[in-house]
Amino acid sequence: MSEQQKVIHHRACHLCEAICGLLIETQDDQIISIKGDPDDPLSRGHICPKAVALQDIHSDPDRLRSPVKRVRQDDGSDEFVPIPWPEALDTVASALVKTVQDNGVDSVGVYLGNPTVHNYGMMTHQGSLFRHLRTRNRFSATSVDQLPHHLVSLWLFGHKLLFPIPDIDRTDYFLMLGANPIASNGSIWTVPDVRKRIKSLTARGGKLVVVDPRRTETASLSSDYIAIKPGSDAWLLLAIIRTIMVKGWVRLRNLQDFVVGLEAIESAVERFTPELASEKTGISAEHIEQVAYDFAHADAAICYGRMGVSTQRYGALCQWAIQVLNILTGNLDREGGSMFTLPAVDQVENTTPGGFGRHSSRVSQLPEFDRELPASVLAEEITTEGEGQIRVLFTGAGNPVLSTPSGHKLDDALEELDFMVSLDPWINETTRHADIILPPTSPLEHDHYDLAFHVNAMRNTARYNPPIFEKADSALHDWEIFEALGQRVAEGLGLDSKPSPAPEVIIDFGLKAGPYGQASAEQLDLAMLKRNPSGVDLGPLKPLLPGRLKTPAQQIDLAVPAVLHDLERLLNDTDSDAPYSLIGRRHVRDCNSWMHNFRRLVKGKDRCTLMVNPVDAEREGWCAGDDVQIASSAGSVRAKVEVSEEIMAGVVSLPHGYGHNRNGTKMTIANDHAGVSCNDVTDARYFDALSGNAAINGVPVHVTAAES
Repeated sequence: MSEQQKVIHHRACHLCEAICGLLIETQDDQIISIKGDPDDPLSRGHICPKAVALQDIHSDPDRLRSPVKRVRQDDGSDEFVPIPWPEALDTVASALVKTVQDNGVDSVGVYLGNPTVHNYGMMTHQGSLFRHLRTRNRFSATSVDQLPHHLVSLWLFGHKLLFPIPDIDRTDYFLMLGANPIASNGSIWTVPDVRKRIKSLTARGGKLVVVDPRRTETASLSSDYIAIKPGSDAWLLLAIIRTIMVKGWVRLRNLQDFVVGLEAIESAVERFTPELASEKTGISAEHIEQVAYDFAHADAAICYGRMGVSTQRYGALCQWAIQVLNILTGNLDREGGSMFTLPAVDQVENTTPGGFGRHSSRVSQLPEFDRELPASVLAEEITTEGEGQIRVLFTGAGNPVLSTPSGHKLDDALEELDFMVSLDPWINETTRHADIILPPTSPLEHDHYDLAFHVNAMRNTARYNPPIFEKADSALHDWEIFEALGQRVAEGLGLDSKPSPAPEVIIDFGLKAGPYGQASAEQLDLAMLKRNPSGVDLGPLKPLLPGRLKTPAQQIDLAVPAVLHDLERLLNDTDSDAPYSLIGRRHVRDCNSWMHNFRRLVKGKDRCTLMVNPVDAEREGWCAGDDVQIASSAGSVRAKVEVSEEIMAGVVSLPHGYGHNRNGTKMTIANDHAGVSCNDVTDARYFDALSGNAAINGVPVHVTAAES
């Protein structure tokens, strides 16, 4: 290393929703240290282990630095060979144009993964390509994650991004279902340093109640942990709502003038008694009634639910019930309750509200949301012949072979494509099927602004950071790749295509036009953010209703017809006869499949184990470390047993994102920690019928000792 002066850079961590502020010290092209930024108004110096792995991502020898092409070898194997950017872009554009001309635009499929929203260039410029390819076959990680949140926000508040955010720093009572923010740092809730915030809540006499089949890291900090049978959360929520309405504890408070539909709700929930809910959930009727009383009588309360309630067969119904509970007690749009953000670049004003059910998937007839189909049907849309069959697939920042239900079937289906292109920096379980891989620059080689997660933040802030390292002359940012492909596809199809400005120009315009921009006292723009590299504090969340609503007449109508109809599905449901119910789990050093190729994040004991309760282990004769077979209607996998009192009897748990043992991948460390993919036993036919979201929690499984 030379004697060049060390430099400290301000940066946001883009690896999860907490967007913690960082101070990254460099010398030449090396990272010396990564620390939390104490001046960041949102994260206040907090970081988690993921942040220090940014240096592993940047320097990863497995990360592609130039485009590669898949070439079949004489022995039948495939090899990826580097090719120049012009050849790669021309080849991809030609394939896209040809399939549109020969088979129609719906013959192109698009899948975008979770990291898309962590990188604002992917968000600002994907339209440079896809506005020329208006296919109905669009998919994303949304429908194996947060689709129920979007849908309920659209139904109740009029916009897919109007998420009520828990105001944890000012609440008195927090009812949390199926969420583990100690591991996730928040989810649809940007809440860095949540451990300290939870401890502050309980220290001031507040109460955290966690409902989950597993006593998670978050539940260990709770005032009251309530174990619940997986997939039964809707029964609990509806019984709480019924109790509050029957007992006369409804207090709309500031919502009184614009909430309608209460009579229909009271009638609809009449059958969901605490006694019936107790049978379904395993929670006593007395405990359910106590939670209802405590929630309704708290000075300020929050009900919040995440993956455990979203990714199950009643995900949308659960998310609707959560918001109904917040509304009935007057805890929506109120300090200490659930509130709406007012971000500096206001995505609620800058994007379309979204829509639902305007068309359906070709084979299974599942509804679209926001012009995307559920990811569960991607494989069948590739393999089923007929008009609209996907023949060419574009994937961006996604690994659906590991992250979507029946992943092994999608793995097989990808080999049936005429052509596949992936915008991705790694050869992983999905991109190994691509004919061309287009790698973008390292995250530290481009600038950063959080378009998505300021929408979810528990405080209004804004922050922009320039790149830390200069990109190589031969490298392209992801937005430049979209631009280049868009120009070529437009030319091939005979369409007009005007170049888009760079992402930072778009952000500057959004800041100036936003709520703190040119028409405000703050006069916020990009230049101001550059002068304040730790970010600017725009204040705590404030009441914004009814003005923030995008519904007709700016009203909240609780009686959503599709939801009320779904209550009948719940009432008529029957329990599975499988002896175990499978749920997922997350670790603070994990964030889906793409976080497993970095030594700092996979070190330590094996995390891809099947967690089982001691009672079940003793009955079945399993010991810690034994191999067992987990089988479902979709397939089976083999994992080692981890015996833990954390998990309730009759429930087993596998972590998400593993299964790095496929031929042809080039992720050395991930393959050394391969594990098994839980999505080889989740079933693409097992989904939330109301929303189309995948049901990857509460999956019925059989577990048996594995044969030697």
